[in-house]
Amino acid sequence: MNAVERSPEIAIIGHPNEGKSSVLSTLAEDDSVRVSATPGETVVCRTFPVRIDGREVLRFTDTPGFQNPSRVLAELRKLTEEDGDCITRFREKFQTVPELHDDIELLQPIERGAGIIYVVDGSRPVRNVDRAEMEILRLSGRPRMAIINCKDDRYNHLDSWKNEFRKTFNSNRVFNAHRATYAERILLLEALKSIDQDWHPILDKVVVAFKDDWASRNRQTMHILLDLFTDCLQYTVSAPLNATTDQEELQKQLTRSYHKTIGEKEKKAHRRIRGLYKHNIFDYSLPAHSLLHEELFSEKTWSVMGLSKTQIVIIGGLGAAAIGAGIDIAAGGMALGLVTGLAGAAGAIGALWGGKKLSQDGVFGVRIGGEQLRLGPATDINLLFVLINRALLYYKHTINWAHGRRDYENISIKSETENHSFNITSNWSTARLRICSSFFSAVTGKKENNIGQEKKKLGEIIERSLAEISSEE
Repeated sequence: MNAVERSPEIAIIGHPNEGKSSVLSTLAEDDSVRVSATPGETVVCRTFPVRIDGREVLRFTDTPGFQNPSRVLAELRKLTEEDGDCITRFREKFQTVPELHDDIELLQPIERGAGIIYVVDGSRPVRNVDRAEMEILRLSGRPRMAIINCKDDRYNHLDSWKNEFRKTFNSNRVFNAHRATYAERILLLEALKSIDQDWHPILDKVVVAFKDDWASRNRQTMHILLDLFTDCLQYTVSAPLNATTDQEELQKQLTRSYHKTIGEKEKKAHRRIRGLYKHNIFDYSLPAHSLLHEELFSEKTWSVMGLSKTQIVIIGGLGAAAIGAGIDIAAGGMALGLVTGLAGAAGAIGALWGGKKLSQDGVFGVRIGGEQLRLGPATDINLLFVLINRALLYYKHTINWAHGRRDYENISIKSETENHSFNITSNWSTARLRICSSFFSAVTGKKENNIGQEKKKLGEIIERSLAEISSEE
């Protein structure tokens, strides 16, 4: 949009407690919108500008719910027989009538030319009061779309709603504000372009701006993840050895320290990703059953999110990266010092400790050199794949947690798991696995001349994966 174009305004209008504020919060990606199950919480209009790169491209206005639609309609019909805008004359005539306060207020953005999104709860039948509201909006003459927001996931009244909307609206869509994905939000914005021919050019630019902004956020996410992978794979922790050292206890301490630090690095990266997608106020929770609740180094995490047996064979054939030194990872013997439970891991490593070969070459990232006991850098590529899968899963949860959603304690397991895979890399091609293997070797071998090039290649894969997740409906 150029400097002389005014950003379009969309007023979110409807009956009290139909989900208006939830729709607005989700479309504007603004979790500061007050969402309440109590009817009548919104009593004044409040506008939420959508800014991209500091520039306002669109504004949504939350409005009070209709209180007296039958009376408003009767008065508007009288005023349509006179010259001038009936909405303006109605607001002027009844602005001092207390019982019409909310109705006067909700018509304010319509008077100044806002387009209309009319929200109804499609889980209930159409009522006469709804028909009165629809007729009021038709008489306004403003571009308008109807949204059927099925709050309770019941759709048995959809056909009757759609039949009513065809009489008075330019367009209508089913849109669950509590479950809407990024792809569904974009489709709704695309549909808004059809409500009025004059609005098409400016809304087309708005949609392009939204898509460009999303791609930019995905690119920033990719860089956050590349830094995380590099930092974790190269991380080492060490402690001095002397004649009085309890070597087994020291191994346990180093393992705990390694697990804790890698876990903190991951959480920090995930928080940065969450901020990119504008979850700033409400602390949304991951589904109770989510594998992300598992510890990063638990056997369950690695067995589900690590390499499959087929991928182990493929990676092994590439010959560039170590895979658990021949241990059958899929059977639960993952990278002893890095993966299994602390006591079991320490015991397993202790059983191997002390051999000449071990002290020279190290095993699973645990090395003895001189008078230092060191854990890291990683020697098992499974750590990279576990980090990738957990990051992509966290990203998927984050972008698909609608900003208007507030049911943190009542998440349906079915809705969160259908069409969902914990191991997103399980279907990656040999070409992608080769790039991951080369990245792992460059980073853990600290081959500075190759790291930049390999990060670029892996970054392209990660960014493509983010785009693929974004496009899922």
